[in-house]
Amino acid sequence: MNIPFLDNWRRRHGRPSVAVLPSEVDPDGVAELLSECELLRSQAAAAGLELDDSARSLEALDQLLPRWRDDPEELPWLGNDAGLYLGTMIVRTVPGAAWQVWPNGKPVIRLASGREIDVVGAGLDWAATGAPELSQMYAEASEG
Repeated sequence: MNIPFLDNWRRRHGRPSVAVLPSEVDPDGVAELLSECELLRSQAAAAGLELDDSARSLEALDQLLPRWRDDPEELPWLGNDAGLYLGTMIVRTVPGAAWQVWPNGKPVIRLASGREIDVVGAGLDWAATGAPELSQMYAEASEG
């Protein structure tokens, strides 16, 4: 995964600075890492929105004026964070949902039904075009 704060997080938590296989990482550590979403949180705060890990915060994100689209360098990072935030919300609130890291390092959400959701891909699409809405993706995941 190419997440800019990853090396700092790994140093803070005593993790190696190279990618490790999912079997070597505890699920709580992965969830903590993926929930940081620093860029998204700072953009939301600048717009007067506090991301409180609620479904309401996803709805509020969907309503933000997408100023990040003016910056082609920032857009993919913000989209990545949006997807990770969405995934974090699903894992914390949908029974049986968990992070799954594919062999290529891509994080997805696996629902209790076995369905996998590419939340990072959804976040990138949301950042670039506004669709799918994060709140809609969350609602669909909540239904199973």
